Amino acid sequence: MQNMTAIAGISGQGVRSDCLVTLELTESGGNEINLVSKVITMYGESIRKLVSDELQFFGIKNAIISVEDSGALEFVLMARVEAAIKQLINPPLEYLPEMLAGNHEISAKERFRFSRLYLPGNTPGLMINAGIHHPDGIILDLEDSVAPAKKAEARFVVRNALRAVDFYKAERMVRINQIPGGLEDLSYIIPHNVHLILVPKCESPEQIELLENEITRIKNENNIEQDIFLMPIIESALGVENAFLIAKSSANIVAMAIGLEDYTADLGVKRTKEANESLYARTRLVNACKAAAIQPINSVFSDVADMDGLYENVKVSRSLGFEGMGCIHPRQIRVIQNAFAPTSDEIDKAGKIVNAYMEASEKGLGVVSLGTKMIDPPVVKRAEKTIQLAIRLGLISQDWRY
Repeated sequence: MQNMTAIAGISGQGVRSDCLVTLELTESGGNEINLVSKVITMYGESIRKLVSDELQFFGIKNAIISVEDSGALEFVLMARVEAAIKQLINPPLEYLPEMLAGNHEISAKERFRFSRLYLPGNTPGLMINAGIHHPDGIILDLEDSVAPAKKAEARFVVRNALRAVDFYKAERMVRINQIPGGLEDLSYIIPHNVHLILVPKCESPEQIELLENEITRIKNENNIEQDIFLMPIIESALGVENAFLIAKSSANIVAMAIGLEDYTADLGVKRTKEANESLYARTRLVNACKAAAIQPINSVFSDVADMDGLYENVKVSRSLGFEGMGCIHPRQIRVIQNAFAPTSDEIDKAGKIVNAYMEASEKGLGVVSLGTKMIDPPVVKRAEKTIQLAIRLGLISQDWRY
């Protein structure tokens, strides 16, 4: 009999909320479960039962499975065991955790996306409490933060996290791998109530078309009706030049981001804090997004210790027209949200504009003016958005009236 051994998961010093699973198929002897865990006294029996039930679910009757547990929650253990099993056999079955109450909520095209926290898709320990930091979005990443040898395993972890982790109303996002390889990720996330898919290294509308076709196929197979939004990430000179074509390529595109690490590498220049080398790309992306009526999202700020630098970066981003940024550490979330928040002067001005609009509407006037200045509909719409944002951030009361 050929060697039928598979390994999935992570162990070692510093690893938490994860496990390492080693599975060997045998010719006889039934299923033997070997468990090493610091919580074996309290949870050993339930861990063994879960593993036994999963082996039985996949029809495995003779195997030696070893679990080195570092405090893995049930959804993680389930993912690691399934990943090991499917290295050896490939039944058309999924061993899924129950969908957590509240994880059936849907998203909206116009919701605010100021802060999006990146979480490596193969590191479940970072996912469990990510929602308590209240980012606007949680990105479960299957691309750059996952080692190539671990990408297949990460799909099971991300799938189970979408179902089982409470992200406290953050928009649930997944960054898939670069098209066309990323198409293989979709069957693990589309049926499990993902809100938005980030499309890395996007360079053409044709990539979006391939993605949309596969999403539609999976949605039809699973009777899914809710919208699944898209956020292409522009990371190359070609992508920048095609930004508007990409932005207009699908009605499901709600935002477009720029990734400056890959973009500057494509130019062959060093990324600097001043970011002069990427000014053209950033303004080009903002203009493309505004023309397509979607949200422009700036790149991450990579120095997690420099809060002052981050704040200044966000202020510049906002002045260029960006409406959000990525985060690589929870401590960046509040700084980004505060810097994108409207000032008291902006709120006051917006309130006066909206009040003037309401008064004109009540009088049946087709012209809106504030003092001696005429107010155009786009200005009113922007003012209304400022008021909505101020309410959402708690800067003014929900009882605020026009």
